Amino acid sequence: MPTIYDAIKNDHDAHRDLLATIADGSKTKAARKKAWEDFYHDVKAHAAAEEETFYSKLISKTWGQDTARHSVHEHQQLDDLMEDLNKTAIDADGWLDKFNTLHHDYNHHIDEEEDEVFTRARDVISTDELEGYGSRFLKRKEEEAGLIDKKKADKLED
Repeated sequence: MPTIYDAIKNDHDAHRDLLATIADGSKTKAARKKAWEDFYHDVKAHAAAEEETFYSKLISKTWGQDTARHSVHEHQQLDDLMEDLNKTAIDADGWLDKFNTLHHDYNHHIDEEEDEVFTRARDVISTDELEGYGSRFLKRKEEEAGLIDKKKADKLED
């Protein structure tokens, strides 16, 4: 079983690849659309699982509260942009500009997580807990993947 850091980093690497595919103008519209759909669904599940497993642990430290809040705030900003993009056809005017913003902001977010947050988290998550947190993250991510449409419907009802 991967550690929590490996599980999150593996997702980030997959997301980087999907973003590159979406940004590649030489790819077909169908390939870019499929990459977008994969990215959208995986990031939604990833972010929720990350907040519930990884960031909830960091909150136990004073510095972790600010770190977690900052990252969760970025998740919300990225989610809002993803929802806006998801409502628009991939070849519509303005879609690529918004996507480029998302691409930049998402890369900034995951680089910050991997460089700064992981380093600080090592003070909170002991070595003997790493695989357990990795397992919890992957399990929660799988559960969240099945809740994406339900959460969207619930949000529309609010």
